[in-house]
Amino acid sequence: MKCGGLPKVIVSIAALLATQTVTLMDTVRSLNSKFMHTLETNPEHDSLRGLFDWMYSYFRTCPDEIKPCIFYLSIFPRGHGIRRRRLVRRWIAEGYSRDSDEESAVDKGENFFSKLLDLSIIQQMPQLVTTAFSDTRIVMCQVNGFIREYIVSRRMEENLVFELGPNCVLTTERKGRHLIILKNWVRDIIVFESIDFSRLRSLTVFGKWESFFISKSMRLLRVLDLEDSSGLKDEDLIEMVKRLRRLKFLSLRGCREIFHLPSSLGDLRQLQTLDVRHTSIVRLPKSIVKLEKLQYIRAGTTVSALTPPAPSSSLLKFHRCRGLLGVQVPKGIGKLTALHTLGVVNVSASGGKAIGEELKKLTQLRKLGVSGINKHNSQDFFSAISGHVHLESLLVRLAEGNQGSLDGISLPWENLQSLKLHGLKDKLPLLEGQLSKLKKLDVEMDSLEKTDIESLAMLPNLCILRLRVKQLPDSRLHFYAEMCREQLDTFKKVKILDIGCRSSNLQVSFGSKSMKNLELLEIDYSSGSCQLAGLNNLSELKEVLLKGTNDEQFRIEFERHLATHPNSPAVKLKKLPAST
Repeated sequence: MKCGGLPKVIVSIAALLATQTVTLMDTVRSLNSKFMHTLETNPEHDSLRGLFDWMYSYFRTCPDEIKPCIFYLSIFPRGHGIRRRRLVRRWIAEGYSRDSDEESAVDKGENFFSKLLDLSIIQQMPQLVTTAFSDTRIVMCQVNGFIREYIVSRRMEENLVFELGPNCVLTTERKGRHLIILKNWVRDIIVFESIDFSRLRSLTVFGKWESFFISKSMRLLRVLDLEDSSGLKDEDLIEMVKRLRRLKFLSLRGCREIFHLPSSLGDLRQLQTLDVRHTSIVRLPKSIVKLEKLQYIRAGTTVSALTPPAPSSSLLKFHRCRGLLGVQVPKGIGKLTALHTLGVVNVSASGGKAIGEELKKLTQLRKLGVSGINKHNSQDFFSAISGHVHLESLLVRLAEGNQGSLDGISLPWENLQSLKLHGLKDKLPLLEGQLSKLKKLDVEMDSLEKTDIESLAMLPNLCILRLRVKQLPDSRLHFYAEMCREQLDTFKKVKILDIGCRSSNLQVSFGSKSMKNLELLEIDYSSGSCQLAGLNNLSELKEVLLKGTNDEQFRIEFERHLATHPNSPAVKLKKLPAST
């Protein structure tokens, strides 16, 4: 992993280890602990000189604006999956990506991400075989192992990043701009209080949270990232808000023991990013409307994550829903006109027509997610967002028992690139002709008709298609369309197909002119058997992912089924999480 897949490095290290006999493991341990130093100073690795010369030259001559973004990557542990949006939002909060006359800070951050991807400094996660969108749209990435070792070996020279890990000792020399607390650090309060936090700009915690992690000397802190930390409580948030008034980025994502945001949240007047997705928060405080610089709000969770200490009528309403749930937002949310990402909002719990009027004011929205759409509020909601010309991504989850709420809905959605429709009954709203730019479609519905498949087939730029259907009329799902008994070229750009159906003995077939660019096929086998026909027609298929089963013998049998495929696509198992 430390070699980053670079052949020169692998060959050089293999050549060194091949000469070792008795001292092999000692050599391995020494190399592992001082990896980059050994490669740069040991004469036995002279074959890497050209590689290091290139890296020295690159880091010396690369644009100044991208250098901080590169060194910043060492914040994340080796092999750690990094969400693209998490990284870009942090860059913005740090001031590495700023608005200009030519482009927004978000677009500039996405361009930085794309450049690092092009240079192989960051890479797509190895378990994924396709990007389908463009490279800048991948969801998860990781830092190239070799590049990370190089960055880590120099980050203290820049006095930028320091970490608390298993080998930390008491010292007066620990100071810098970015502090990382690793999972395997012993949480020693004496060591922690010996650190100089006067220059600290970001704090990132992996693993268990301790209340002493917030210091009164962290006056300049801009980024507090506690994603997936454990042990965080509501009372800790009160202390955070009190001491960290300059915060621009606050992530509590995955902190399931958090139930409420404090009313004092409104004191964080510099806050740009608030991520409370997959916590147990079901409503945002009224004071949030004071945060006029907020650009990004992510909230909502799955039912299994909601374990409130005491039931209430509003919480019980959430429990009757399924899937991703929205949060209640306060009156006045329309004042946050800088918002470009908002979701998931429970429209029903937030006042129906009243929240529609608030959403109408948020004209800069690029990404919006809502739940609780029903027959009483659907027309008002869609009318409210009809003028949102910047909207690129939309998630709509219908309230239970309101599957017909999208009947007759037709909007100018021509700028949408991503659309999620969850909770439909037996027909899709009119899509063909309105969604010429749509790249991703995610549909969950009770039943799917042949005519719906034919309408999806004609979406010209669709790259990712995810279908979840409870039942099919004849247990058949055919991905092709005909005219005058001739098959048409359909699903021309689809590269990822993810299908799941509760029908037993599901039959899926692919036409000879359908999905010619499909690279990844994901199938949910958790609800029954599935027969596939026409797989050899999928000439670009690289991988089949079987979800919901952990039967290795089943995987082997399926692999045999693909034995005649010209690409010999890989077949992998992926067990579904309990919450799905």
